Amino acid sequence: MRLSSLLTLACAIAALVLSLLCLFAGSSKSFLQDADLLTLNISRIGHGSLFNTTDGDGGALDNLLNTLEGDLNDLLNDFSSDVATALDLPDFFNVHVMDFCEGVYKPNATLKNAQENITGCSNRTVGFHFQPTKIIQEHLPDGVTLDDLHWPDEIRDAERAIRVASTAMTVLYILGVAFAGTAVLAALWSIFTNGRLSAMINFLMDALAFLAIGIASAIATAVIVKAVDAVNKYGDDIGIAAYKGGKFLGMTWAATAVMLFASVVSIAQCCAPRSRSRRYGEKDGY
Repeated sequence: MRLSSLLTLACAIAALVLSLLCLFAGSSKSFLQDADLLTLNISRIGHGSLFNTTDGDGGALDNLLNTLEGDLNDLLNDFSSDVATALDLPDFFNVHVMDFCEGVYKPNATLKNAQENITGCSNRTVGFHFQPTKIIQEHLPDGVTLDDLHWPDEIRDAERAIRVASTAMTVLYILGVAFAGTAVLAALWSIFTNGRLSAMINFLMDALAFLAIGIASAIATAVIVKAVDAVNKYGDDIGIAAYKGGKFLGMTWAATAVMLFASVVSIAQCCAPRSRSRRYGEKDGY
């Protein structure tokens, strides 16, 4: 029995569980909503510096006024008001690897410690790519466009820039789960054998799982950073913000780390000299 394989087995199981959690977080309204890639907060939309509610020039704000059939000037000037609710928009979107969920803050978006109330999630797809421009436009009342809200073109550009990366990230997570699952089986086999073949196969599966999960983690981190930076840089003027998913980043990099450790242990098994008794046994024909 190769006891060191117990260590690689534990690492493979940990990486498999963490990768599955990263992949399936947000699969329902109550499952790991706090393990999202990022949160897009639009509850303060309309309170940015680009909104001038006193010019009365018959432009964007007048269109909003006509649609809402109310005095949006007063609404926008009141910082405690919830413009997102007035426009029938959700307060936030939690973005996950294969879907997004939306919701509202309870009791309201103006409280510092308001709780998230998830109201719905999109369909899960491997090729999922979060498109806030399209999604928010679909939520707006008839007659109101993103131009009325001064939606930044730079956010559209960022969406296009990370589209391919988002798909590649999902595929790599799926491969990482598959390789980690195979690494679990290889480690089980290696526990009860002492040959170099089992050690090599164990190392190969560990290394492939490490590469797939590690590259997926790197892409996910890049996607999160680029998306959050773009929203916060260009969306502040219209009152929207984004926050990085710290729990998701912790889980995905923890999965990468344990598979790296498993790879180091398994390659050490391959390089370790065989026991004296085994060498003598082979020499004597046993």
